[in-house]
Amino acid sequence: MITALAPVRWFRDFGRPPRILGLDVARGLAILGMAGAHIGETEAFEWTNPATWTDLVHGRSSILFALLAGVSIALMTGRSVLPEPERLPSIRLNLVGRGAVIFLIGLALEMLNTPIAVILTLYGILYVAVIPFLRWRPWQLLLAAAVLALLGPALLAFLGAVMLHPFGTGIGFVLYGTYPITVWLALVLGGLALGRMHVERVRTAVIALAVGVVLAVVGYGLGAIGQAAGLSTPAEYSSSSFVDSSFVDSSFVESDGGALSMPGGWEGYPQALAASDPLGAVLAAVFAVEPHSGGTAEVLGSGGFALAVIALCLLLSRPLRWVLLPLGALGSMPLTAYSAHVLSIVLVGGPGGFFSSNGFWAATAVGLLVVTTLWSMFFGRGPLERLVGRGAAAMALLPLRAASTSDAGHRLEQ
Repeated sequence: MITALAPVRWFRDFGRPPRILGLDVARGLAILGMAGAHIGETEAFEWTNPATWTDLVHGRSSILFALLAGVSIALMTGRSVLPEPERLPSIRLNLVGRGAVIFLIGLALEMLNTPIAVILTLYGILYVAVIPFLRWRPWQLLLAAAVLALLGPALLAFLGAVMLHPFGTGIGFVLYGTYPITVWLALVLGGLALGRMHVERVRTAVIALAVGVVLAVVGYGLGAIGQAAGLSTPAEYSSSSFVDSSFVDSSFVESDGGALSMPGGWEGYPQALAASDPLGAVLAAVFAVEPHSGGTAEVLGSGGFALAVIALCLLLSRPLRWVLLPLGALGSMPLTAYSAHVLSIVLVGGPGGFFSSNGFWAATAVGLLVVTTLWSMFFGRGPLERLVGRGAAAMALLPLRAASTSDAGHRLEQ
């Protein structure tokens, strides 16, 4: 019920425990950063030129979003306490339902035919992919994330080269698309570990800030070494690239099914393999640091950057609570805000159109902050967040309904 006292109560209560305002603020920054990556006009980043720092939104905003997804999953499945085995069936179904609704929202946004790579489809899949890890301890999650981050990009690049750059709907979507699973699952597992380690505590935030800075230095340092050594990422080795005719050696031919093959069948494989250069692909994947390259250097550098941002938001949200409340409101309904941003691109540019300017970015930011703050004051949860919650609850209740139906059937038989 809407009352005149709603804003007063909101300013007094929003962001108080058990809700963690710092995480909402970080989500809000991720949404604004992704909006900037989609519609902003930025120059190539230079440390010595603050005017270029807006370029940081590219790649890092979506990585921040994925890391926060892992933290959210931890909070909804027990926080710092591992879920009990008897709760797992319900939790699994809840995550499946949540992921399915997010996936469908992502598909709907893709149907709008905007030129942006919608992250929500993979985001929905990650809610399902994380299910086997729900009872893993933080050190196990961190180990798995480290293995994926360090070995995943190189392994994908090697397999892609050895298999002569395979492609298809599933491969392009999960392995070699804009959001390769090795990168994003590593980030979600890292976020899940962070959420299990009392993320609300100041000590945890301070440690996370230090670790994030170290990872950023290592990752970006690795990328700088690669660039100095001439190991910049060729397009054919980037995890975000599909096979393009300009990358294919003359020894390749395209079959009717779209796959690449060699004249004379597999007898020409050694020549094609040499042209594919597996070693070069592996080195490029390790040292790749460009946004959405999916390289080890990017995962470490941008992942560390995102972790430091989360830690700073957790620390600053305590003394700066009043100032950060609008960002917190935006971050409390990320699906709604993200979808509204995509819709705004359609309304301004038309179906399939695109409008890029920093003025549009600023207007989008202000509009999202104002609308989400007012909505949070008077209505609470965002509309799409309510939809996702209902879908998750409905999925989690399926076993109870099935059991109830079975019991009723038995009673009728008796």
